[in-house]
Amino acid sequence: MTHYKLAFLGFGNVGRALAELLLRKRAELRDERGITFSVTGIATARHGMVANPNGLDLTGALDLLRTGRPLTLLTNSLVSDSLDFIRKCGADVLFENTPVNYENGQPAIDHVRLALENGMHVATANKGTIVHAYRELRDLAAARGRKFYFESTVMDGAPIFSLFREALPGATLKGFRGVLNSTTNLILTRMEDGDSFDEAVRYAQEIGIAETDPSGDIDGWDAAIKISALATVLMDSPLRPQDVRRQGIRAITPQMVAEAKAQGKRYKLVCAARRIGERLEASLAPELVPVTSPFYGLEGTSSVIEFQTDVLGDLTVLEANPGPQTTAYGLLADWLNIAKL
Repeated sequence: MTHYKLAFLGFGNVGRALAELLLRKRAELRDERGITFSVTGIATARHGMVANPNGLDLTGALDLLRTGRPLTLLTNSLVSDSLDFIRKCGADVLFENTPVNYENGQPAIDHVRLALENGMHVATANKGTIVHAYRELRDLAAARGRKFYFESTVMDGAPIFSLFREALPGATLKGFRGVLNSTTNLILTRMEDGDSFDEAVRYAQEIGIAETDPSGDIDGWDAAIKISALATVLMDSPLRPQDVRRQGIRAITPQMVAEAKAQGKRYKLVCAARRIGERLEASLAPELVPVTSPFYGLEGTSSVIEFQTDVLGDLTVLEANPGPQTTAYGLLADWLNIAKL
């Protein structure tokens, strides 16, 4: 039996979904994989940060947050900030799920760096860490004999990075195309059903898919950083979001959507990258896709990616209507892949 001490840096929808998933699978992990765990730290932006290497009550933490009470009721072992939290939690694995900073990846990069330096494995859903510091953090993890995994950064829990890491040895990725932003796909789907652009955006906000400021989605920044993450890791081509040719969906009108529908086509915000000689081209823009496209049937918050490699035909991965639970599964899968090494 192997015991792991786990810490959560960021405990929003995804962090809480992961906590619930761990509690649900606790017996299965113990009986089928020989793994037990305790939680030694939980850090939130609004409800406090607590760390205790002897363990915290995870069920109690979830109950406190459901009723709006502070985590400090769990223990008198408190911390001053996120870096102090990492130093004091005594974890074997850090789940880093703080909000992404598109511009420079901070402070998540500092969080991951310090965790690795303190002997922790790291699993993160934060795209900024791999877009802005992948090689540094990868090399630091290798030097410290630790793992830095990030399956949930693109397409939630769908196996994208681990697909190439484990299931496609020797395959070289030549390019990819996909619909990677759930919010814009939902907005376009709602417009096909009769919503105006503003109505569709408001609906996405009401159900918690879009932010109060939706510009990161509708202007393409979220999709651009996902392209950058995929190119950086899977094509070994560091790419900044600012270097992706980017056109969002703000100019798409209900009339355009209706005309496309009449032609048997649909608008999708398509992300693409391909290697041309030594050069990498990356772009995202709305495209009219025909019924023959694997992107045509994509509904709601679903996403899809089509890979072109040197050894296979086109390989497509589809994820239907993901949510915090699927992102949480990606983090769980990262930990289990760490645990089997």
